[in-house]
Amino acid sequence: MSHDAGILFFLLASPSPAQAELNTQRLADFLRGFFGPLFLVTVSVVALFFLFTKEITRFVQFVVVAIVIGVIFYVPNIIETLARGVAAALGVS
Repeated sequence: MSHDAGILFFLLASPSPAQAELNTQRLADFLRGFFGPLFLVTVSVVALFFLFTKEITRFVQFVVVAIVIGVIFYVPNIIETLARGVAAALGVS
């Protein structure tokens, strides 16, 4: 193996800086795209069940919980913002 071939092998075998960083944005987008419609269908079916059985109190409770979960799920960076707020409130930096 010549000197040039050794350098080429080293460059190809070593990970590039872009590969070393972990980028989870595409994974998060995929999961939102996959579970988003599933979440909406589930919420709709359960809400209709509560309405047809005339359980208005449970329907209202369910809608409030679904809205909170939907905000956490659909608003970008809300989990990081909430975590920073809780850490600041607890005095953890």
